Amino acid sequence: MSRKALLVVLFSLLLMFTAACSNKKSVNPLANVGSKQPDKVLFDKAMDAMKHNRFDVARMTLQTLINTYPDSEFIARAKLALGDSWYAEGGTASLAQAEQEYRDFETFFPNMPEAAEAQLKIADIQYQQMEKADRDYTHAKRAEDEYRNLIMQYPDNPKLVKEGKERLLEVQEVLAEREFDIGKFYYLRLSYPASIARLKTLVEKYPLYSKADEALFVLGQDYEGQIVQMRTRPTCIKTSPQPGCIGEQIKANMIEELTKEASAAYSQIITRYPLMDRGDDAKRRLAALHQPVPRPTKAAVAQNRREEDSRREADTFARLMSVVKKGPDTTQAAKVGEPTLVDPTPVAANQAAGETARRAMSLPNGDHDVSVEAVKSGPPTANEPAPRSDAPVTASADPFARPAASNAPDPNELKPAAEANVAPPTGAPDPNELTPTSGAQNSALGTQPLPPPVQVNEIQQGQPSSSSSAAEASSSSLATDKDVSSSKKKKKKGLKKIMSL
Repeated sequence: MSRKALLVVLFSLLLMFTAACSNKKSVNPLANVGSKQPDKVLFDKAMDAMKHNRFDVARMTLQTLINTYPDSEFIARAKLALGDSWYAEGGTASLAQAEQEYRDFETFFPNMPEAAEAQLKIADIQYQQMEKADRDYTHAKRAEDEYRNLIMQYPDNPKLVKEGKERLLEVQEVLAEREFDIGKFYYLRLSYPASIARLKTLVEKYPLYSKADEALFVLGQDYEGQIVQMRTRPTCIKTSPQPGCIGEQIKANMIEELTKEASAAYSQIITRYPLMDRGDDAKRRLAALHQPVPRPTKAAVAQNRREEDSRREADTFARLMSVVKKGPDTTQAAKVGEPTLVDPTPVAANQAAGETARRAMSLPNGDHDVSVEAVKSGPPTANEPAPRSDAPVTASADPFARPAASNAPDPNELKPAAEANVAPPTGAPDPNELTPTSGAQNSALGTQPLPPPVQVNEIQQGQPSSSSSAAEASSSSLATDKDVSSSKKKKKKGLKKIMSL
């Protein structure tokens, strides 16, 4: 081989080696020491890996950026991107790791705008793992707590707060459905105090529940069931008391209190949910209980109309998919209104029953007779029968009996004062006695009777009302039957109505 050919071969090898070295440097960003922003190069490489679903490569690159450049301006974004990589990967283990990364981000960067986004992702992680209302509700309860934390901790981020409120309404729809199923379960098994405790807590905690009218109707049926039980209980007779009996007056008071509770539940359906399906049934039950039927206001009708119009109807495909779907169906959740951010005090079953009994006992004319049994002094003789409570009491057996009449006066007897000790009435009136003022005295003193007190909500005649007062009066005015019937929207529900007692 000539010398010229040898030089050509050596030059070709040199070019190939140079090209290989240059390609290796361009692939590895850590070798590019001449770059002015190596942390940005690492961050861009991690974002590109996430875009192509190479989450392991993205996490390794982000961790390298965090460990190598702790003072970089991309540290916060890298920590948030770590959580996003686990979140996008999905799966139970990955979502748990993503939640931990987001919590670390909130701990280290609480004042950054992305902290609200991290809190929303934490709530969304629990939202994605929710199950149906009749299954485990752990994730639903945790999702409710996390969305509440988002709304209360980051009120300055209206976009994320709005999204959090919409999701919170869906979560509360699932939790309310669970409480309603439990309350209905107790009602069908005649465990009325347990059902009352569940349903009262439900209507106070989740007023935007899609079946709130049904829950109130079952609550009224609970009280009516207790009325039936109270009427069948035996009345105590002093001569021959029966086990489990109750006084006649206390029995009447209990029935009266239970009737008031049932009427309050039915009235709330009419005044708060006038356009929902149980409105007509509530009116019939109030008429059967001989209670007045209230009338809703126009503002209540408009509010209930907005709530019902915001609910979505599940189509046939969605109903079929709900059979095999793990998560719950939230199409019936309201899209308007404010969700409940603070839980009210839960009602216990014994508390619900005891409160009604205490109110019944506090009513006047209660049967609070107390019987006193007279006991003989000394032990009974061997042949003496046991004393009976219904046996007539003899004078010798009653230690509280008055002694026989005798001529000697009783030294302990109270006698009225002697006539001589009582001052005779005089014609002069007592100066300290309070007497009503007559009309003649009023005219003599020049005083006029006081006018009746002015009502707070009363519009005085002759005074022009402002536009705000007119708007309030219009919204608080009672709605007519035509307003309710024209706005009422019949909706088909999968739940069958529970028959009245």
